[in-house]
Amino acid sequence: MSSIRPASLPPRPRLVRASWLNAAAIVAVVLAAVLVTTKNLGRGPGANALVNVSYDPTRELFQAENRAFEDAYARLGKRAPNIVQSHGGSSRQARAVIDGAPADVVTLALFTDVDALRKRGLIADGWTNRLPNGSRPYTSTIVFVVRRGNPHRIADFPDLVARDVAIVTPNPKTSGNGKLAFLAAWGSVLHRGGTEAEARAFVTELYRHVVALDAGARAAALTFSEEKVGDVHLTWENEAIREVSESNGELEVVYPPASLRAEPFVAWVDANVKKNRTEELAKDYLSFLFSDDGQEIIAAHGYRPINPRVLAAHARSFPTLTLFSIGDFTRGWDDANERFFSDNGVYDAISAKPKEG
Repeated sequence: MSSIRPASLPPRPRLVRASWLNAAAIVAVVLAAVLVTTKNLGRGPGANALVNVSYDPTRELFQAENRAFEDAYARLGKRAPNIVQSHGGSSRQARAVIDGAPADVVTLALFTDVDALRKRGLIADGWTNRLPNGSRPYTSTIVFVVRRGNPHRIADFPDLVARDVAIVTPNPKTSGNGKLAFLAAWGSVLHRGGTEAEARAFVTELYRHVVALDAGARAAALTFSEEKVGDVHLTWENEAIREVSESNGELEVVYPPASLRAEPFVAWVDANVKKNRTEELAKDYLSFLFSDDGQEIIAAHGYRPINPRVLAAHARSFPTLTLFSIGDFTRGWDDANERFFSDNGVYDAISAKPKEG
């Protein structure tokens, strides 16, 4: 299914760029691109190259981190590495690595996407304990991007299901942003004292208002900002900041009073770094994200750093809101993934087309 649209909303002006139905084909393209790039770098055991497979909206962040890391390596008298970036929906990216994409490190949106590699024997047990803060270099949240002047007066999650509101958000089947937006909506009901039944009814209605389900966060941002589809975009805080800054005043960020705390995870891929002899380089690269310089870059790109001093220095960039945790209404990410996003889970059930006749 590529989208859901209630009859009361205007006809969609476009087809979605990619849906979960053709995600397998996209994975093949991502994998091929990474393989070609590493081949062109002369990738082989001992080659001074590093592949970072990341989620969709982190392109600019890692371009900046890579430059800073290369400079830091050079100051230590080491040869600067060639760092290759790959981006896409987080769950799709994890699948690509499982299928053979030669990632030395993964910097993905969700715990379950990284842990899926552990379950396949690609990452060692206990991987969350190998880097500071449980291998989480920053946090984020889900916010709203609206058109100039906020014509639908959207201020909180309940406003998303007003009669004429058209929503753009990525597909939870392929995108970490998509999963987090779903869970933020669900959790917002429970946070206000609602029941599980009320949460299900709310997200069911919310997805009736969705007019575009792209495969990843950046594609959804382009749909909303460039193609001007929809009235509100549910997205990462960092992506919202970038989107608005590039809109020439056409877009605004709206912070709901409460939203979900998003915690992306990072890890080196043990099976690949041993084969490629890049283990030391991979560890140094990920450790740099937790350094003062790495944390400053994180803050400058709209992600909430874990370093309290750096976060305080950038406090004006990050409005205060209540952040609830996925643990507040699930037994953790494995439970959430199975309950909400597995085949025949809650998302599939609420997005299924009604039977005719």
